[in-house]
Amino acid sequence: MTTKKATRKKTVKKRPAAKRKSAAAKSEPPAQTPRAQVTLTTLSNMKKRGKKFACLTAYDACISELECLAGIDLILVGDSLGMVLQGHDSTLPVTMNDMIYHTTCVRRGNRGAMLMADLPFMSYASEAQSLENAAALMQVGAQIVKLEGGAWLAESTRLLAERGIPVCAHMGLTPQSINRLGGFRVQGRNPAKAEKMISEAKILEEAGASILLLECVPVSLAKAITEALRIPVIGIGAGPDTDAQIMVVHDMLGITPPSIRLPRFVKNFLPESTNGIQGAISAYVEAVKSGAFPAPEHCY
Repeated sequence: MTTKKATRKKTVKKRPAAKRKSAAAKSEPPAQTPRAQVTLTTLSNMKKRGKKFACLTAYDACISELECLAGIDLILVGDSLGMVLQGHDSTLPVTMNDMIYHTTCVRRGNRGAMLMADLPFMSYASEAQSLENAAALMQVGAQIVKLEGGAWLAESTRLLAERGIPVCAHMGLTPQSINRLGGFRVQGRNPAKAEKMISEAKILEEAGASILLLECVPVSLAKAITEALRIPVIGIGAGPDTDAQIMVVHDMLGITPPSIRLPRFVKNFLPESTNGIQGAISAYVEAVKSGAFPAPEHCY
């Protein structure tokens, strides 16, 4: 006589789908919403609408990404790296190789901000140099290049713009000319020099400059130039009436060494943060966009 062995089927209790999904979500970081790329059109439209935009320097991929997550609109790979990274007493020793290397690093961390890079000292002394060196920065990720000077830059600006290379003209205190200027001094206090700066800013706009950066000029002069130009104007030590603000990220985080004397337009945002560096950058962005920074004590 044959018998069948009784078999018991092991039952597995399944969790409801919603609970399984919830548990999986807890184990994964929240997805970041892709950020729309900031372009020159973006910045021009912000100027037209009277909306401020925030800029910072960056020299590596890590800080670049943190700045983007905090909402920075424009990142500058500045030749200020000569002072804050390399320990020089000016920006003059910075080379094209330095700028190419750091622009490449910053590009890797960039998540949608506009990327601007400085042409260093004597890298645009001729129109041919300007084109060759600006092209080198664009090829590694820069979206706009910055040159220091006044009306004498008009031909180089026109040459670059005609060939698809956007230009930011840097006026006022131009650190690459520090020996000629006789030190880090506020520019444009003399009425005649102020009028000349307004005139030269218009010449550079007409030549094709896409952005103007003003450093260390009186509030009234910065306001006059900003209102006279169609292109966006970024200020550093130029008062609250420019279309945007920029700072050296080391200054904004209060990590500039004591050997470097800080100008009055610098503010340390780290004490305002409850979330470290990321929070400090976010506080800076909010202060710029709301108009809270710069305050009167940061102006000339």
